[in-house]
Amino acid sequence: MARQLILVEGLPGSGKSTVARMVSDILNQQGLRVQLYQEGDLNHPADYEGVAFYSADEFGELWGAHVAYRDVLESRSIAYRNGYLIPYRKIKEELGGAFPNHVIQEIFSRDIYELPFERNKDLITSKWRSFTESVLAANEDTVIIFECCFIQNPLTMGLVKCNQSREDNVNYVLELERMVQALNPLLIYIDQKDIAHTFDKAVKERPKEWSEGFIQYYTNQGWGASRGYHGVPGTVKVLQARKELETEIYHMLRMDKYWLDNSEYDLSACQNELESILNKAFPDVEGE
Repeated sequence: MARQLILVEGLPGSGKSTVARMVSDILNQQGLRVQLYQEGDLNHPADYEGVAFYSADEFGELWGAHVAYRDVLESRSIAYRNGYLIPYRKIKEELGGAFPNHVIQEIFSRDIYELPFERNKDLITSKWRSFTESVLAANEDTVIIFECCFIQNPLTMGLVKCNQSREDNVNYVLELERMVQALNPLLIYIDQKDIAHTFDKAVKERPKEWSEGFIQYYTNQGWGASRGYHGVPGTVKVLQARKELETEIYHMLRMDKYWLDNSEYDLSACQNELESILNKAFPDVEGE
């Protein structure tokens, strides 16, 4: 079976973005056709970024409340099942100040990752199902690389935001696994054992707005809020809980997988190991 999907996962600051790019570069050098989708990609084929979902009634209310922007909402919204998808970040990028922030903020309240857990899961799993079907129908030899959306996003939603049960979170990821099995996926999980150091490193390397928003997200709702966690120490405790669950799920997955140790925080040292992983994952290419 041709391998058509590679999934790169790990905690924030573990090096997912760098490893995903390294995997893409190695496969390109081997002569394979590659498509890389990283976190935040507005055109992600299996996930949603900057997209809201409104039921038909809710969309009617939104449309009626913003008469001046009816044409924008009507022309750029996508009818989907019993409602509408609104790619509000794409609209904002295209129109800028012509589509005001107060409208964007209202639409953001219905972002797919702000919805209740079951509605989120329903929309996301449907997107993954459509993605797999489209790849199989295309019958091409492109290898698709996803960063972080396979394990991280479901657990961020189910554990961090909504404090769902262990079973709910595990089953969410296992359902995604069943959907992509036909693509013969490979999972690369990047492990860093010192979570406090990893998070501190991410805070130092990224904008202040990122760390403040991340800490608020991890401690003001869901699992963190239920335990009264606050600040950086509380965020680290939530990340530790997430890591424990991710590790458990990793061992339950039946797809090809590799646990990549980046405890030394030197991804350049992982180059040879990644090449070895990918040579084993694509033996026909190695033998050419």
